[in-house]
Amino acid sequence: QVQLVESGGGLVQAGGSLRLSCAASGSIFSINAMGWYRQAPGKQRELVATITGGGTTNYTDSAKGRFTISRDNAKHTVYLYMNSLKPEDTGVYYCNVDHLLYYSGDYLRHKYDCWGQGTQVTVSS
Repeated sequence: QVQLVESGGGLVQAGGSLRLSCAASGSIFSINAMGWYRQAPGKQRELVATITGGGTTNYTDSAKGRFTISRDNAKHTVYLYMNSLKPEDTGVYYCNVDHLLYYSGDYLRHKYDCWGQGTQVTVSS
């Protein structure tokens, strides 16, 4: 079985920093793009940042200059470094993998649109 497990959320004051981690567990062969999304109370889930297998990154405008996404392919892990946090960054942050290959017995299988369970980030003013 393949799972995404996030960690690193918490309560921080405005201007502070947090690092989120998301590790894919299971018999992973390869992972395509990985990303972070967030859902604020009463709002829809929105993109924060993505990173391709080759390391190309993309950020939502509000994250540019403050957040950095990176990945460790050997550990099947994606990180989100968040600096200069604002109260409007508050929400549940979810890790996403758009496509991965994993071993099931002797076979390689595809898994699409995988989500973690989410980690709460709260920024106080």
